[in-house]
Amino acid sequence: MTASITPEQLAAFDEASIAELAHRLDNDDYPSPFDALSDWHLLRALAIHRPDLARPYVHLVDQEPFDED
Repeated sequence: MTASITPEQLAAFDEASIAELAHRLDNDDYPSPFDALSDWHLLRALAIHRPDLARPYVHLVDQEPFDED
């Protein structure tokens, strides 16, 4: 079972924590593919719900542009 990404978790991100997340994804150095997928889902959620914060790292989401409005 996977944990859900909560609004509180997303709200807790700042520039430093998203930079750390992006650094992990960019280096792709995870003990398992599931760890990488978890970070990818978190960055994707941040790109949707906090686009101002995720904008410099949206290339790591690697998907077509999306509009959740």
